[in-house]
Amino acid sequence: MATIQDLTERMNAFVRDMGWYEDNSSVPQTPRNIAISLVLEAAEVLEHFQWGEQADATALASELADVALYLLQLAYLTGIDLEKAIGDKLAYNYTRHWTRSANGGRQSNAAQ
Repeated sequence: MATIQDLTERMNAFVRDMGWYEDNSSVPQTPRNIAISLVLEAAEVLEHFQWGEQADATALASELADVALYLLQLAYLTGIDLEKAIGDKLAYNYTRHWTRSANGGRQSNAAQ
């Protein structure tokens, strides 16, 4: 199984091979541009559930991979250790007080 670091290195190799890290790239790989792309790809995930509860697994997997790749790249470009950030967030979530919302789901009384 590949680690977050392995996947980040493979993603960066692909971006470099495409020339997208070059100063004259027509698709500058800035944190802002990657954050926008991340949200657009996340919307494409939602599109698979627009008219029902089921999605084609292959198509959904492809969209989730796009989201993950942009997430890895955004973390890389901003110097965030994604593995540590995820671990820290999970640990923090265990300390939060969760309550039932009006629709039966759980919500936190604290946001971070």
